[in-house]
Amino acid sequence: MDAKVLLGLALRNVERYKRRSALSLAAIAAGVAGLILSGGFVHDLIRQLGEAVIHSQSGHLQIARAGFFDSGSRAPSKYLIAPADAQRVGLTDQAHIQATMRRINFSGLLSNGRSSYPIVGEGIEPDREAELGTSLVLQQGRMLRAADRYGALVGAGVARALDLKPGSLVSIVAPTVDEAMNTVEVEVVGTFQSFSKDYDDRTIKIPLPVAQELLNTDGINTIVVVLDDTSHTAQVAAALGPRVADAHLELRTWDSLNDFYAKAVALYDRQFGVLRLIVLFMVLLAVTGAINVRVLERAGEFGTMRSLGNRSSDVLWLVLAEGALMGALGALIGALLGSAAAWLVSYAGIPMPPPPNSNLEYTARIMLVPSVIAGAFLIGLIATVLASVAPAYRVSRLPIVEALRRLV
Repeated sequence: MDAKVLLGLALRNVERYKRRSALSLAAIAAGVAGLILSGGFVHDLIRQLGEAVIHSQSGHLQIARAGFFDSGSRAPSKYLIAPADAQRVGLTDQAHIQATMRRINFSGLLSNGRSSYPIVGEGIEPDREAELGTSLVLQQGRMLRAADRYGALVGAGVARALDLKPGSLVSIVAPTVDEAMNTVEVEVVGTFQSFSKDYDDRTIKIPLPVAQELLNTDGINTIVVVLDDTSHTAQVAAALGPRVADAHLELRTWDSLNDFYAKAVALYDRQFGVLRLIVLFMVLLAVTGAINVRVLERAGEFGTMRSLGNRSSDVLWLVLAEGALMGALGALIGALLGSAAAWLVSYAGIPMPPPPNSNLEYTARIMLVPSVIAGAFLIGLIATVLASVAPAYRVSRLPIVEALRRLV
């Protein structure tokens, strides 16, 4: 049978059996729309998690001495970048760089005069960090400023452990680069929350000059780079790679710095993969029953076709073509409905409780991701075609005489 004739017959048959076709189309469309909504939700969650980590902790890129990212947390004073080496990298002329900032890390004890608490400290450039910390949420007080010579911004967990509030005076005790002990007194100007509860439970931020005074050094540990858009991360990292290597330094991107993010993405990807299989199975079950009934009811029609000279393969291809047309139409309807629903939900937003290891609530939305829409469409189409295979094969192998008997 000619392909054009085959498609024409298939289309007329889909139109002719409106009730059963509508049931199949509804099942396909529901599955496709569900995949678009769930996939868009997962992608938005991953995007928000990544942006929160970037704009509260790591920035888009970090540059440090080789070995610092693997072992520097235990001894940051052994991986200091001298001012001359920092200047050699030359970041100011690179496209897409929005801001750069220097940091130095240290570990020590924070004391309020009554008790002490172990902390991980960061010496930062407050004015430049303001361009990065858009995902930090102030609990009390205000952000650290360059004028706060001996000011401190403390994590919510640290503040809770030592009962700190804006105006509290605390002492920081830490080892210098020469392994002597030093202390400095600072005033709390604010407390913050980030996307990570662990980070908030142990972190304190003080101005870079005070941290260098505490550690008795003029060096830094990292140069943090903030870009105008996260999508440019790989491009800028590739461009800066040779310069960083020439300065005997190492560059890491935000996703390689945040192990929690990589594990979360892997978890959500697996969950969404399982969801795809479940939807595929559900569509198969829903559509198989409808197609089986419709095909067996038309056994006499197919027997007449074969008695008039059509081969059994023509019947097989006709049923498969009808399934493919229904699958394409149902998937298209589902894609349109899912996209419209995603837009409406995103416009309103979904208030969400804090995710694991976080104290911050957030507003979820549904991202319209072309790859998710295309994948959902293909699943709807493939599921319908697969559901048509068994009944198509059965009716094409039915003896003509038995098939014609069903006309009576």
